Amino acid sequence: MREFSNSLLEEAVNAFASLPGIGKKTAMRLVLHLLKQDKEEVMRFGNAFIDLRNQIQYCTECHNIASEPLCDICSNQVRNKRIVCVVEDIRDVFAIENTKQFGGVYHVLGGKISPMDGIGPSDLNIQSLVEKVNSDNVDEVILALSATMEGDTTNFYIYKKIAPSNVKITTIARGVSFGDELEYADELTLGRSILQRTPYEQTLVK
Repeated sequence: MREFSNSLLEEAVNAFASLPGIGKKTAMRLVLHLLKQDKEEVMRFGNAFIDLRNQIQYCTECHNIASEPLCDICSNQVRNKRIVCVVEDIRDVFAIENTKQFGGVYHVLGGKISPMDGIGPSDLNIQSLVEKVNSDNVDEVILALSATMEGDTTNFYIYKKIAPSNVKITTIARGVSFGDELEYADELTLGRSILQRTPYEQTLVK
């Protein structure tokens, strides 16, 4: 793509192109679309992200995004706080919530163990999960990480850390393949995998 003739246009295009999955051509289309909008509409668009960045926080209980100390899920009195679903990131919370098949709460790790990327257990929200389980306020922990080497490694690490507490440890069913990432699973299959979860010990190679 040839160089831009306007530095303001170039800066805006480069900002969009820095987002995942957006190339320069798509970025240019988005910028030109915004230029056609009313100035007030563009201001609303930009302020939405500024407000998000300035006001968003993380739930003190599960590390999900929140606008208050507790997220909407943890503050919901109807949710079963004794069943905790462990996920990699916030996208997985949205994916599982869309199935409407889970009535417990979540624990967002913020990633998965990946020595190749320099990510170890101490870089994730694992210790707070261990403390939560050891508080005797949890009946079941559902390991719902993606079916990758890093996901399986993280599952096993968490299992070894919380198994001594005798809490029930399960994992989402893998009988029907839904790919490596939860966010790409169709809602029916993901919902079924939550309902048909199995004891984690059954997944271990003897």
